[in-house]
Amino acid sequence: MSVGETCNREVIVIDHAQNISDAARLMREHHVGNVVVVRTEGDGSRIPVGILTDRDIVIELLARDVDLDALCVGDAMSYDLLTLNENDDVDEAIKQMRAQGVRRAPVVNVQGALVGILAVDDVIGLLSEQLSDLVALLKREQQIERKRHP
Repeated sequence: MSVGETCNREVIVIDHAQNISDAARLMREHHVGNVVVVRTEGDGSRIPVGILTDRDIVIELLARDVDLDALCVGDAMSYDLLTLNENDDVDEAIKQMRAQGVRRAPVVNVQGALVGILAVDDVIGLLSEQLSDLVALLKREQQIERKRHP
Protein backbone atom coordinates (compact mmCIF):
# COMPACT_ATOMS: atom_id res chain seq x y z
CA MET A 1 0.00 0.00 0.00
CA SER A 2 1.28 3.48 -0.79
CA VAL A 3 1.86 6.31 1.65
CA GLY A 4 -0.61 8.41 -0.33
CA GLU A 5 -3.37 5.88 0.32
CA THR A 6 -2.64 5.78 4.04
CA CYS A 7 -1.75 9.35 5.00
CA ASN A 8 -4.05 11.96 6.44
CA ARG A 9 -4.77 14.57 3.76
CA GLU A 10 -5.90 17.21 6.26
CA VAL A 11 -2.63 18.79 7.36
CA ILE A 12 -2.51 21.73 9.72
CA VAL A 13 0.08 24.17 8.42
CA ILE A 14 1.70 27.34 9.67
CA ASP A 15 4.18 29.94 8.44
CA HIS A 16 7.61 30.11 10.07
CA ALA A 17 7.04 33.75 11.09
CA GLN A 18 3.97 33.05 13.23
CA ASN A 19 4.40 32.84 16.98
CA ILE A 20 4.53 29.71 19.12
CA SER A 21 1.22 30.51 20.81
CA ASP A 22 -0.50 30.53 17.39
CA ALA A 23 0.95 27.09 16.70
CA ALA A 24 -0.23 25.75 20.06
CA ARG A 25 -3.73 27.15 19.49
CA LEU A 26 -3.88 25.49 16.06
CA MET A 27 -2.84 22.15 17.57
CA ARG A 28 -5.49 22.41 20.27
CA GLU A 29 -8.21 23.60 17.89
CA HIS A 30 -7.58 20.77 15.42
CA HIS A 31 -6.67 18.10 18.02
CA VAL A 32 -3.29 17.38 16.45
CA GLY A 33 0.20 17.01 17.88
CA ASN A 34 2.03 19.00 15.24
CA VAL A 35 1.92 21.72 12.63
CA VAL A 36 3.83 21.49 9.37
CA VAL A 37 5.75 24.64 8.58
CA VAL A 38 5.38 25.52 4.91
CA ARG A 39 6.63 27.97 2.34
CA THR A 40 3.90 28.94 -0.12
CA GLU A 41 5.00 29.11 -3.75
CA GLY A 42 3.64 31.50 -6.37
CA ASP A 43 1.37 28.78 -7.77
CA GLY A 44 -0.17 28.25 -4.32
CA SER A 45 1.57 24.96 -3.62
CA ARG A 46 2.85 24.52 -0.08
CA ILE A 47 6.39 23.20 0.36
CA PRO A 48 7.16 21.71 3.79
CA VAL A 49 10.26 23.27 5.35
CA GLY A 50 9.91 22.12 8.96
CA ILE A 51 7.67 20.70 11.63
CA LEU A 52 6.77 21.84 15.14
CA THR A 53 5.35 19.31 17.57
CA ASP A 54 3.58 19.63 20.89
CA ARG A 55 6.56 17.81 22.35
CA ASP A 56 8.95 20.46 20.96
CA ILE A 57 6.93 23.14 22.72
CA VAL A 58 6.72 21.34 26.05
CA ILE A 59 10.16 19.73 26.28
CA GLU A 60 12.31 22.30 24.51
CA LEU A 61 10.53 25.53 25.42
CA LEU A 62 8.17 25.34 28.40
CA ALA A 63 10.39 23.02 30.45
CA ARG A 64 13.28 25.45 29.95
CA ASP A 65 11.18 28.53 30.87
CA VAL A 66 11.67 30.06 27.43
CA ASP A 67 9.54 33.15 26.78
CA LEU A 68 7.15 31.92 24.09
CA ASP A 69 6.27 35.45 23.04
CA ALA A 70 9.92 36.08 22.18
CA LEU A 71 10.04 33.25 19.62
CA CYS A 72 8.45 32.51 16.30
CA VAL A 73 7.78 29.07 14.86
CA GLY A 74 10.94 29.28 12.76
CA ASP A 75 13.01 29.60 15.94
CA ALA A 76 11.70 26.35 17.43
CA MET A 77 10.75 24.09 14.52
CA SER A 78 12.71 21.04 13.46
CA TYR A 79 14.54 21.77 10.22
CA ASP A 80 15.82 18.22 9.80
CA LEU A 81 12.63 17.14 8.10
CA LEU A 82 11.89 13.67 6.78
CA THR A 83 9.43 13.92 3.90
CA LEU A 84 7.82 10.94 2.23
CA ASN A 85 6.66 10.73 -1.36
CA GLU A 86 3.01 9.80 -1.78
CA ASN A 87 4.07 6.94 -4.08
CA ASP A 88 6.40 5.42 -1.47
CA ASP A 89 5.46 2.07 0.02
CA VAL A 90 4.20 2.24 3.62
CA ASP A 91 6.62 -0.48 4.72
CA GLU A 92 9.57 1.54 3.41
CA ALA A 93 8.17 4.71 4.99
CA ILE A 94 8.00 3.00 8.39
CA LYS A 95 11.66 2.01 8.06
CA GLN A 96 12.63 5.58 7.19
CA MET A 97 10.63 6.96 10.12
CA ARG A 98 12.22 4.45 12.49
CA ALA A 99 15.71 5.26 11.23
CA GLN A 100 15.14 9.00 11.80
CA GLY A 101 13.25 8.50 15.07
CA VAL A 102 10.15 10.41 13.99
CA ARG A 103 6.49 9.59 14.55
CA ARG A 104 5.17 11.93 11.87
CA ALA A 105 6.36 12.82 8.38
CA PRO A 106 4.91 15.19 5.78
CA VAL A 107 3.92 13.55 2.50
CA VAL A 108 4.69 15.30 -0.77
CA ASN A 109 3.86 14.78 -4.43
CA VAL A 110 6.47 14.50 -7.19
CA GLN A 111 6.76 18.31 -7.33
CA GLY A 112 7.57 18.42 -3.60
CA ALA A 113 4.26 20.02 -2.63
CA LEU A 114 2.57 18.98 0.61
CA VAL A 115 -0.32 16.54 0.12
CA GLY A 116 -0.62 14.90 3.55
CA ILE A 117 1.05 13.66 6.69
CA LEU A 118 1.79 10.11 7.77
CA ALA A 119 1.73 9.46 11.50
CA VAL A 120 2.51 6.28 13.36
CA ASP A 121 -1.09 6.42 14.62
CA ASP A 122 -2.31 6.16 11.01
CA VAL A 123 -0.20 3.08 10.39
CA ILE A 124 -1.30 1.45 13.67
CA GLY A 125 -4.93 2.10 12.70
CA LEU A 126 -4.37 0.49 9.31
CA LEU A 127 -2.65 -2.56 10.81
CA SER A 128 -5.37 -2.89 13.45
CA GLU A 129 -8.04 -2.84 10.77
CA GLN A 130 -6.20 -5.46 8.73
CA LEU A 131 -5.76 -7.73 11.77
CA SER A 132 -9.46 -7.37 12.63
CA ASP A 133 -10.37 -8.38 9.08
CA LEU A 134 -8.13 -11.45 9.36
CA VAL A 135 -9.71 -12.45 12.69
CA ALA A 136 -13.18 -12.05 11.15
CA LEU A 137 -12.10 -14.19 8.21
CA LEU A 138 -10.90 -16.97 10.51
CA LYS A 139 -14.10 -16.88 12.56
CA ARG A 140 -16.22 -17.01 9.40
CA GLU A 141 -14.21 -19.96 8.11
CA GLN A 142 -14.73 -21.80 11.40
CA GLN A 143 -18.49 -21.16 11.26
CA ILE A 144 -18.70 -22.56 7.73
CA GLU A 145 -16.69 -25.61 8.71
CA ARG A 146 -18.96 -26.30 11.74
CA LYS A 147 -22.02 -26.17 9.50
CA ARG A 148 -20.49 -28.63 7.03
CA HIS A 149 -19.19 -31.02 9.66
CA PRO A 150 -21.38 -30.78 12.77
